[in-house]
Amino acid sequence: MLQSLRVIFYALVPLAVLFVAICLSCILAFFVIKGIGDVVPFQKIISKSTQILLILSIFPAMKLLAIDREQLGFASRPVFFKQLLQGLGLGLLTLLPIFIVLWVLKINVFDATKVWTVGLVLGKLGFTLLLALIISLIEEPLFRGILLTGLSRKIPVALAIVISAVYYAALHFMDNNVVIAAQDVHFLTGFKLLKGAFINVFNPTMFSSFLSLMMVGIFLGIVRTQVKSSLGLCIGCHACWVWQIKMSKSLFDTNLWSDYIYLVGNYDGIVGPLVTGWLALEIVRYFVYRRMNKMVH
Repeated sequence: MLQSLRVIFYALVPLAVLFVAICLSCILAFFVIKGIGDVVPFQKIISKSTQILLILSIFPAMKLLAIDREQLGFASRPVFFKQLLQGLGLGLLTLLPIFIVLWVLKINVFDATKVWTVGLVLGKLGFTLLLALIISLIEEPLFRGILLTGLSRKIPVALAIVISAVYYAALHFMDNNVVIAAQDVHFLTGFKLLKGAFINVFNPTMFSSFLSLMMVGIFLGIVRTQVKSSLGLCIGCHACWVWQIKMSKSLFDTNLWSDYIYLVGNYDGIVGPLVTGWLALEIVRYFVYRRMNKMVH
């Protein structure tokens, strides 16, 4: 009983931190929007401010939990860059088969309305890779860094992986698409949007995508906990996944009339049951291989 309460308590601590960060962002966004007007959408100010506050929260959390850079997951610089390249390779190996299947099943169809040249494709490849690296450099230290490390010190590692994966998935859906003009924003507007954002996490039409992103989080959590100081691997793998998804969305359209459309979710037309099943299979294969390897030796 006490162990269960302990798990629940530590599982909810990140939610409290997230709630405080969003509340502060709602207040900050009010003053920013009143100062700059409609230059940047109100919701985007809240979203980006929350991300910045969560990233900044890593440093006091490290001090509070006595976690150093290596324990957070960062290896030495040469090892980190080696891991980054290995992670890019891992990301390519694990997600490229999905895109091949989506193309074969005609779920992804080439967008013939766009005109591409070699220069444009190379430019797009470089830009999306840079963007993907920035995204993964923000998300991985947060989810597979401080969150997973902190939880692992208080509860079993397997539970810590699952809980951090749930938070990772949830944050992708914590959004509110209501557009509000600057003149209509008042002090409590952000808090009203917050209610809708939390409700959107439980949107039933996004359930398969939620499970898929949760499986992504579990996969990366396993990578992080199976290899010491392996945040570079997670960053590289995550970046390669984001890179492939962004390039796919640039080059292909989702064929909503495909007989196999149920294999992808509504979030981005890529993550869904197919990704969930594939990553689950990869996880099982890894643990079977590890067990057999131990038996041999």
